Amino acid sequence: MPRLGPLGPRVLQPFDRREGLTTAQAAAVAGRTERRVRQWCIEHDLGRRVAGGPWLVSRVALAAFLNGDQQALQAYLSGDRRSPKVMQYFEAEGLRDLAERWQRISI
Repeated sequence: MPRLGPLGPRVLQPFDRREGLTTAQAAAVAGRTERRVRQWCIEHDLGRRVAGGPWLVSRVALAAFLNGDQQALQAYLSGDRRSPKVMQYFEAEGLRDLAERWQRISI
């Protein structure tokens, strides 16, 4: 997947820990190994290392990826936190308040 914009994909940006899963948690959700989840993070930009620490996986990006919803995933990675397609994933993950907060500020 090509990098989006000059800063790359906007995964977990702005950052709020509530959106992130550890690779172990993401592996359990996906029914895959942690190694596979880390590979997805690299290949599909589903997560990132925050402050040089371990991988954190976006709940929103992972859900869109697992549903095969490339349109929502691409929108999320480009920084979209407003469209109904992306909002449905924030809502499904119990994170509507994050998306609403980010809609009120310029991101």
